[in-house]
Amino acid sequence: MPVDPLVVAVAAAHDAGAVLLRRARDPGSVREKGRRGDLVTDADRAAETAVLERLTLSFPNAAILAEEGGMRAGSSGERWIVDPLDGTTNFAHGYPLYCVSIGYERDGELIAGVIYAPAIDECFTARRGAGARLNGAPIRVSNVERVRDAMVCTGFQPSDFARNGPWFAAMSDRAQAVRRDGSAALDLAFVACGRFDGFWEFDLNPWDVAAGMLLVREAGGAVSQTTGEDARLDAPSILATNGRIHDEIAAVFSPSD
Repeated sequence: MPVDPLVVAVAAAHDAGAVLLRRARDPGSVREKGRRGDLVTDADRAAETAVLERLTLSFPNAAILAEEGGMRAGSSGERWIVDPLDGTTNFAHGYPLYCVSIGYERDGELIAGVIYAPAIDECFTARRGAGARLNGAPIRVSNVERVRDAMVCTGFQPSDFARNGPWFAAMSDRAQAVRRDGSAALDLAFVACGRFDGFWEFDLNPWDVAAGMLLVREAGGAVSQTTGEDARLDAPSILATNGRIHDEIAAVFSPSD
């Protein structure tokens, strides 16, 4: 009987979540990876080891793209896309909004995704064509129809504020509320379950968005680049919304002459 990638991903995410909870009071070595505010801890590496052990045991021929371990080639047309700890700065400071994010691709198409936030014990799952769930219960995006009634979210490294600052100000002028919680994967999960009505960010990596993109789409939302172009894992920006306010937000980023 074929192994179900979603079941394996959920187990792997919980393996990593257990590692993170054990290390939450003492994350070990904390250092910057190259720019101010971009942290990595011993817990990141330990959580990734736990994820990869589970994934490679069940899918030995799948490729892997992981934030800390880089890329491993495969031979099956399958690929795992792994962020063992999204929201490392939150984790290092004891702020509970951090997560494990695991996406599964087959022949270049996202098939399954899991985002697990161990500190709040919330596990978001999505299977292509089968909807999205939170702790087993179906979820849907919000019904908000206008940006003026919306709570939206974004993210940026402090050193990159100039990249996003004008858009943060523009959305603050239009939306009911703007948040910055520090975990792109969880931001996408929160769009999927209706807590946020929209999310945008620049210069993310595939492991930040793979699972979350599938979650939002399977929950009935829309995902594109901020320009309105088709979303890609390697795109320079992402815009995810409940679908109802998507065009209105996209217009902020692409104003007419």
